Amino acid sequence: MNIIQLNQRQLKIIDIVKANEPITSECIAANLNVTRATLRSDLAILTMTGILDARPKVGYFYSGVSEINLIGNKIKDKKVKDIMSMPIVVKKDTNIYDVIVTMFLSDVGSIFIIDDDENLCGIVSRKDLLKATIGGGDINKMPIGMIMTRTPNVITVSQEEGILVAAKKIIEHEVDSIPVIEEHEDDPNQAKVIGRMSKTNITKLFLELTDN
Repeated sequence: MNIIQLNQRQLKIIDIVKANEPITSECIAANLNVTRATLRSDLAILTMTGILDARPKVGYFYSGVSEINLIGNKIKDKKVKDIMSMPIVVKKDTNIYDVIVTMFLSDVGSIFIIDDDENLCGIVSRKDLLKATIGGGDINKMPIGMIMTRTPNVITVSQEEGILVAAKKIIEHEVDSIPVIEEHEDDPNQAKVIGRMSKTNITKLFLELTDN
């Protein structure tokens, strides 16, 4: 069990909820004389660890948990497939210019590259594309396959893995997003891209748990 140390504001929040449950985030913020946005990360931690229980349109309750487990009751059973988004993919022979256009129109930080059989073969980030544009080559003719990070160096996650596993991969490898894959039964080295797990997906989940 991983125990976390609460800060003073989080301890005050617990006391306020204990004394006034159910209580909304607006009322907690008013008690502490801070904005609601300031409390979002604190409420996310307290909710995920199971100390507080959040109910939409009702407010926060104290759950009475005495030992704080980093894997809170709210998210420990959630899987990647529950919050993943649609992947943005292009073929490996697509030119770099078109990939840049796709990235900005899709408003994503990375794009997944697939081969002719639509299997994952690489990934490119904004940084990769920036390097390519200042490198002096003709980005209208150069295929994205020339600058992509190739598998098996691409960090991936399966749709059945837990949210915290995906979050840990994103943080440890310092990436914007990772592809959600489904491996072929007859060839584990080949995989289809079925989703996208990003920092935004995870942040939205945390806010849903605390936004009352």
